[in-house]
Amino acid sequence: MPSSWFFPAESDYPNVFRFATSLSISGTHGIHFQDKNSTEQPKMQSSDQIAISSKEKAVVIFDGDCNFCRSQIRALRFLDFGNRHFTFLSLHEPSVQVDFKQLKHEDLMQEMHIVDRENHVYAGAESVKYIVRKLPVLWIIAPLIYFPGTAPIWRALYRFIARNRYRIAGKNCDSGSCKLP
Repeated sequence: MPSSWFFPAESDYPNVFRFATSLSISGTHGIHFQDKNSTEQPKMQSSDQIAISSKEKAVVIFDGDCNFCRSQIRALRFLDFGNRHFTFLSLHEPSVQVDFKQLKHEDLMQEMHIVDRENHVYAGAESVKYIVRKLPVLWIIAPLIYFPGTAPIWRALYRFIARNRYRIAGKNCDSGSCKLP
């Protein structure tokens, strides 16, 4: 096999370098592309931008007050190279109630939900399966998750973790959700 199938040709190295230097990391919305000559800092997405981008990508709605959930979302952002497949929203964002009226707050508190481009909703263990299907780096575990007859086990495991998520890693109180009245 020619090595060019695995590695870029020497003439492509400047393009690869230009691509790598055009990346910038943003704390909450992953990798953003910008012109390497630009002095402008990457901007955070507003609710309007999230609503627009949610039509282009699947939206993962998670408990933003849950430290365990937040750590898993950080990992998913890293694995979703370039933010190509997902937009991540905390269920506590006001835009969630506006943009996803079909989802009840109580249901969102029970399990992670994904709304895809066609407005199909995946919840709990099914949302994990959806993520595994969409992120090529996770395809290695797909046979384990999709093995026939194991769906009830994955659902039970997901429910157990979801029920105990605050015990596992605690609760983030930055939003004031832990304050006493």
